[in-house]
Amino acid sequence: MLRLLTGDNSFEIEREVARLVAAFDGQPERLDGVELTLKDLPDLLMGQSLFSTKRLVIIRGLSENGEVWNKLPDYLARLSDDIELILVDTKLDKRTNAYKALKKDAEIQEFTAWSDGDYLAAETWLIKEAKHNNLVLDKKLAQLIVRRVGVDQWQLATALEKLSLAGEVNETLVKDLIDANPSENIFSLLETAIKGDGRAVHQMLATLELTEDPYKLLGLLSSQAFQLAAIGLAGTDDNPVSDLKLRLPPFVAQRLKAQARDLGRTGLARLVHALAEADADIKSSSVNPWTRIEMALLKII
Repeated sequence: MLRLLTGDNSFEIEREVARLVAAFDGQPERLDGVELTLKDLPDLLMGQSLFSTKRLVIIRGLSENGEVWNKLPDYLARLSDDIELILVDTKLDKRTNAYKALKKDAEIQEFTAWSDGDYLAAETWLIKEAKHNNLVLDKKLAQLIVRRVGVDQWQLATALEKLSLAGEVNETLVKDLIDANPSENIFSLLETAIKGDGRAVHQMLATLELTEDPYKLLGLLSSQAFQLAAIGLAGTDDNPVSDLKLRLPPFVAQRLKAQARDLGRTGLARLVHALAEADADIKSSSVNPWTRIEMALLKII
């Protein structure tokens, strides 16, 4: 049996490897493809173990070993029926003869990571996964977790693991146990500035300063300001989310719409201008970036 597991979703790849290992009655052989040589292939793909007639061989990153990868098609036809070979490669050149041979003879599974716009898939997966952990999540809680964590499956799985140790899940527990990602923190920062709470803004910036890069933070603030302006200045017949391809979950779009309504056209102009000035100052002078960001947020307030 010949399998190829590929793609940029390492979580699902590792889960599939674990499933195949669990289904195998024996000890798998795990190898680093970069370290293999041509003389290793006959024993790996045709030889038998002294202790078992069945073998599970897992080779990772073989495509990075050009010498062996190019010769792989010569050996695949001679793969022993007693050997289950699993090749794990995240990035493959599909133009190579080795890939073409695998496409012909192997069972290929491609695992694609979610992008920022795949929040609905993440929420659905989270609810389903929670059941396997004896947790009950409704859609609202799933949305909250995805908003705080993002769509990375490793981080979502870690969040579920934390929650499973605490018993019954509620909104307070999620906020206490699951750290918000930078985007959510910065969204809350701008939201707090729009509400006019200068003291809270100062405290949030002091916390963000411990872990975040100020230039990246200003970039995210500017991105949110663009989204706010696009939604706030849209006409009645416009749909800025789809027209401008803004990859926003519905609940985020609703929050932005409410913020834009609170600011009004004048407030939106002040917000955009304040962040544009801060961006120009940080790039052209030696001003402390954190101080300049706080000044911009205070102008918004």
